[in-house]
Amino acid sequence: MRAGPDLFSDDPRPSEGPWEGRVDVRPGWLRPDEAAALAGRLADEVPWTVHRIRMFGRWVDSPRLSCWMGDPEAAYRYSGALFEPEPWHPAIARLLPRLESDCGVRFNSVLLNRYRDGRDSMGWHSDDEPELGPAPVIASLSLGVERRFLLRMKNDHATKAEFRLRHGDLLVMHGDCQRVAQHALPKMAGVAGERINLTFRWVNPR
Repeated sequence: MRAGPDLFSDDPRPSEGPWEGRVDVRPGWLRPDEAAALAGRLADEVPWTVHRIRMFGRWVDSPRLSCWMGDPEAAYRYSGALFEPEPWHPAIARLLPRLESDCGVRFNSVLLNRYRDGRDSMGWHSDDEPELGPAPVIASLSLGVERRFLLRMKNDHATKAEFRLRHGDLLVMHGDCQRVAQHALPKMAGVAGERINLTFRWVNPR
């Protein structure tokens, strides 16, 4: 997997401090009309499910809808469960070359999460599963309502950052970000609209 040396070097909102070289954000990576068309198709056409994950020794329903998608060999183990990918949705497949070109890496899979309102969330975690490799590039595309995206260092939870991700924004985590930091999408009271998030990655075939 090749990594570009100047990932989003023209980003108007560069990361600072401990996040420099680990997190890059490009607001409005998709135009509003592109983002709206993609969100509408995915909401209607993706086989959304409630994934079961293992937490504190028991199986629970994830507080969101999800779909694992990608190349046939891109099986992914997360929270004690093995996910076999759905075939690429054609709208995502058409977007993939542009994303790979901008990020300077290849992706063979994407996790789609659908947050139905502000009660749906994602807890603190790192995308550090062995099949992702030691320094994975995770490209996260946001569609729908604005939500808070949080980062914190594993060895110092007071060192943290917050991004307000909006419709069409792209956030990329790379370098040693997954090894040294965690990220989360917390609940937000009063948020009634939906958010669909696509997190692209490369999974090493088994």
